[in-house]
Amino acid sequence: MNTRALMLEKGELLPLMEEFYSIQGEGYHTGKASYFIRIGGCDVGCHWCDVKESWNEKLHPAIKTDLIVSNAVQHAKTVIITGGEPLMWNMNYITNSLRDQNVKVHIETSGSHKLSGNWDWICLSPKKNKLPLDSIYSKANELKIIIFNKNDFNFAIEQAEKVQDHCKLYLQPEWSNKEKMTPLIIDFVLKNPNWNISLQTHKYLKIP
Repeated sequence: MNTRALMLEKGELLPLMEEFYSIQGEGYHTGKASYFIRIGGCDVGCHWCDVKESWNEKLHPAIKTDLIVSNAVQHAKTVIITGGEPLMWNMNYITNSLRDQNVKVHIETSGSHKLSGNWDWICLSPKKNKLPLDSIYSKANELKIIIFNKNDFNFAIEQAEKVQDHCKLYLQPEWSNKEKMTPLIIDFVLKNPNWNISLQTHKYLKIP
């Protein structure tokens, strides 16, 4: 194995699509100033994904993880690692490095790959076309289901049965279909108050 491949395997290199300082727009931590690290590579392939350019990891250069960490700690005490699907890569090195700097580390994942990393918050967003591994459900702090059509409500109920009682439950309208689905989500949450509504507030605010 060459040096580059070995560093990728250890998580000392990661295919970085983008990194930026902004406001968390979704879920439990909406409104929190956070540094976002978007990792390239995804094999889930949701047809409504709004960052399809993240799917092919070969389009995104492998960056030294130490540099990514150095950039992040200059901006925020909360880092959100997203993708793509970040769990396609070894997350141990980056999360331990960030936590050593007293930074809270969150992940947004479909859960379709083995969990690695040392996390303060796990947002699990399951997808029908590649379901989460069973082992991640018990570790999820937040379950976020994207609602594109009416069938997704049944999927949400099925997924909620697999997480722990402390896990926060969210329904989020898929952006292109939000006008149609948001009223249905409101009605569902009023009838099932253990669920909450998540909106992509960063898009309303027109920020990254």
